Amino acid sequence: MSTASSSQLVDRLRATLGHSAVITDTDVTDSYSRDMMPLAPYGTPLAVVMPTDTDGVQATVRACADAGVPIVPRGAGSGLTGAANAIDGCVILVLTKLNEILEIDAANRLAVVQPGVVNLDFRDAVAKNGLFYPPDPSSYDWCTIGGNLATNAGGLCCVKYGVTTDAVLGLKVVLADGSLLKTGRRTVKGVAGYDLTKLFIGSEGTLGVITEATVALKPLPQAPGTLVAAFNDTAAAGDAVARVVKEGLVPSLMEIMDAASIKAAEAYLNTDIGAGSGCEALLLCQSDSGGEVARRELTAIEQICSDAGADMTYVTDDLAEGNMLLQARRVVLTALETYGTWLTDDVSVPRTRIAELITGCARISEDVGLLIAVVGHAGDGNMHPTIVYDPSSADESARAHKAFDDILDVGLSLGGTVTGEHGIGKIKQEWLAREIGPVGMRVHRDIKQALDPENLFNPESMFSMNPSPHGPAAGS
Repeated sequence: MSTASSSQLVDRLRATLGHSAVITDTDVTDSYSRDMMPLAPYGTPLAVVMPTDTDGVQATVRACADAGVPIVPRGAGSGLTGAANAIDGCVILVLTKLNEILEIDAANRLAVVQPGVVNLDFRDAVAKNGLFYPPDPSSYDWCTIGGNLATNAGGLCCVKYGVTTDAVLGLKVVLADGSLLKTGRRTVKGVAGYDLTKLFIGSEGTLGVITEATVALKPLPQAPGTLVAAFNDTAAAGDAVARVVKEGLVPSLMEIMDAASIKAAEAYLNTDIGAGSGCEALLLCQSDSGGEVARRELTAIEQICSDAGADMTYVTDDLAEGNMLLQARRVVLTALETYGTWLTDDVSVPRTRIAELITGCARISEDVGLLIAVVGHAGDGNMHPTIVYDPSSADESARAHKAFDDILDVGLSLGGTVTGEHGIGKIKQEWLAREIGPVGMRVHRDIKQALDPENLFNPESMFSMNPSPHGPAAGS
């Protein structure tokens, strides 16, 4: 795009949205050029545009479409696959100023929310009405609803409540021609037409720009009781998880931490969470069923852990104590920063094979000579192996990238998937092709072509519209 054409686009956007909504100062735009994934490529945007309403989003899309300039939608930037990373000459469409909770309908247990609302703020707002929004990514105190929708984010409560898509009733989406699509419903049931709502959730901004979501809420659960169980053998912890699932127990949370994660969290919090020096795996479980039901659930899980070989089990119904124990899980990524830059993977495996994945990560850690700490959502098999390395070292960066791919390879070999909640973005495109195969990729491209024929939205994320004739090169 010529300098004159770029200037004309910027002038048009400023005339429509206001001068302050269109940022071209590179000191500012650089800060919007990438998310939290250090290995994903990113470019230099033409401008960052920050509309305040759906009309502003539509005007931006129309202007960029007329100019042939790609759009990369973005929320808070907490993503971990480069899905919101800029490409050269694009417009970064930041949605954080669409940050209103438009409606809370307590009688029908639903809410209407804009994409820039922070997850935790939304949870707190509906809690005042005795309601609960379940999706809770670990970054829930700063990630936005729009980003959660774009990546179909999960969180610690997925074992009982599912991922983001399970809580969404309908959307408003700006399409590539600037028109506004309304999907879904406000009713509990509804099967009219294709399920377009689920099509857009997890599409990483490649099909349209979500400007509003109608979400289902649940009654506010009881204050949770908490169980912690320490194992000196990873296989025993994996066996405990499998037994919990087999027995039909559904805690509201079931997390696992390996020895490296425990050590990092304890050092960061300057506390002893009671795992013991020989602990190889720690299970954290919660039940929010309340009262005697919660006590029975946690007692049953505690017995399973003991039978599986736990060296220590501890149950508490004290909320503050439970939150303290859970904090050890939530701070792992931050704690690992004390050792170096982290690169977190996102792979889901059958719950019966969690221990094999952790063991496989330990082998990879030894092979590449880098620290790999594993935490994850044991209740649904979604693991987050995290590689620590020095990005200033080309050798360590290469070894970190190799470890990242090797972990995905192990995950697929165990019958898993290459992402459980972080998405594909710009870092896992070859792996998507490997997992879903050529027919799956053809259908993806057909859908993209139908909804976005000029490849306007996030054109280099998830997959390329011009595949390599040599096919995917994952692991090479």
